[in-house]
Amino acid sequence: MGKFDGVLLLSDFDNTLVYTEDALLSGGDLPPLSLANREAIRYFMAEGGIFSVATGRALPSFAPIAPTLPMNGPTILFNGAALYDFTREEYLETTFLPEDIREKLIPVEEAFPGLVCEIYHDSSDIHTLHPSELTRNHLHLTGSRAVELRSIREVPLPISKVLFEETGRRGDELERFVRSRSWAGEFEIVRSGKFFLEITAKGATKGGMVRKLTRRLGIPREMVCCVGDQANDLSMLQLAGHAFAPANAVEAVRQAPGIELLPDCREDAVAALIGRLDTVFSAGAES
Repeated sequence: MGKFDGVLLLSDFDNTLVYTEDALLSGGDLPPLSLANREAIRYFMAEGGIFSVATGRALPSFAPIAPTLPMNGPTILFNGAALYDFTREEYLETTFLPEDIREKLIPVEEAFPGLVCEIYHDSSDIHTLHPSELTRNHLHLTGSRAVELRSIREVPLPISKVLFEETGRRGDELERFVRSRSWAGEFEIVRSGKFFLEITAKGATKGGMVRKLTRRLGIPREMVCCVGDQANDLSMLQLAGHAFAPANAVEAVRQAPGIELLPDCREDAVAALIGRLDTVFSAGAES
């Protein structure tokens, strides 16, 4: 038996497992997984642990990355709107946006002419509206291609996730406007980084999908470990029996109850996490 038998470890990807912020701002290439993190994850899996990623990225954005990572569990995509098995190349769970999302977003587009956003679907298709330099950098970072459209009215259904990319004061005004809509409570509206505001279906959160995954695997809460750096990670961190955040996490995450702080993502935070779990579960096995 391995010391991590029955332990599930889920890590956010961007700026938790791999630091991507600099590449996003510069338009550079995706950095590789560090050797320390890679070796630690392999050790964790060799000792019986189940490791995977819980990311806001869509399937076409994460599919090129998945084969480069040591993982042995299903991956949470679309910020919790889907659970995907890369070994079988199929969705295990999906909670995508209702068909009326397009009509609900038309007034948002009218209130913010030139609205910048990326729109994802359950396939490999991505559509953009008024792409900015940030959009182009983001698509380059995720290795994705997109079709530019003029209006939300032209976007085909179904839609899995909407990602707004307005920055500065306009970004703050957009968030306030979206949250003030009468329908806001029907969806999950969350920040996923300094620049991104996401809309997914109600209940489509990382925490909601972690709960479904643990039921599939028969893993109790005390054996679930999660790590993340942004507000969209809070739902899974609150669910976890062991919750962690890298030092570069936003204040809301670092100050959340029960969070154990790790080194910065750039200092192999996930390797440090597995080192701590090594002590925790070794002690548990001896008691």
